[in-house]
Parts: sequence; C-alpha cells; structure tokens
Amino acid sequence: MSRQVVQVQPESRGQQEGQWSTGLCECHKDVGDCCFALCCLPVFTCKVTRAVGACACLPLLDCIGCVPPASLAMRASVRQRYGIQGSVWSDCLYGCCCYPLSWLQISRELKRRAASHASPSFSPPSSSSSSSARYSALCSLQRAHLV
Repeated sequence: MSRQVVQVQPESRGQQEGQWSTGLCECHKDVGDCCFALCCLPVFTCKVTRAVGACACLPLLDCIGCVPPASLAMRASVRQRYGIQGSVWSDCLYGCCCYPLSWLQISRELKRRAASHASPSFSPPSSSSSSSARYSALCSLQRAHLV
C-alpha cells in the first residue's frame, strides 16, 4: 500500500471552478509581489508577462493608448488558459481602472495554479511541453514574487 504525500496544503477558501483563486483586492495574500509592484510596476508587469509565456516587453505597449493592450491580453490569456469566467469588457475595465491590482491578481493566479498543478497526480498534456516547462518553473514560486 503506497501513501501519497501532500505537497501543497489546501487553501482555506476552496478554489471554485471558473473563478479567480483570489479577488482583485486581495494583495495581502502575496505581500512580496505587492511591494515589488508598488516599487517598480513596469518591471513587475514584464516579469509576469514572461511567466505567462509572452514577450516580456509586451507591457511597454500599455502606455500608448487609453486601453492597456498588454493588460487586456494577459487577463484574457490567463482566463482562457484556466477556464475563468469573464469577458473582454471586464478585462478592459480592470485593465483601465485597476491596472496594478489586475497585474497582481494575474501573478497570484499563475502561482496558485502552478502550485496546484505541481501535485504528483498532475500529468500535463504531451502536446504542451512549453506549458509544462512554465508550470515547473513557477512551482517553486509559491510565496515568492515572479522574478
């Protein structure tokens, strides 16, 4: 009889299917990232974008218009990847009105999902080797910022 070791402790609030694992204003759940974003938001957004697998310079486009394209693209990408409910309109609203909070929520989501996929029972699809590489790179980032 084999025993399975629990590597990631369950969160106090269960992650609901189709929902973000943390709220937009729950920065207290990752103080390190919050301080990093507060001190240097442009660098933070580039690091998160790189962790998603996109070009790290993409957030630099956010300063050219009234609608931040990188923030919109990253929220939509993370929502689509994890099956989170929402729309382009909500992504646009959060990107325009809650820009730093939106990036912090994306960062927390990446780390929490990576940690939940790090369990031994997780077997990533063979067709997404780059995705599984990003998951394994993010697995060690629980309780750390995306640097």
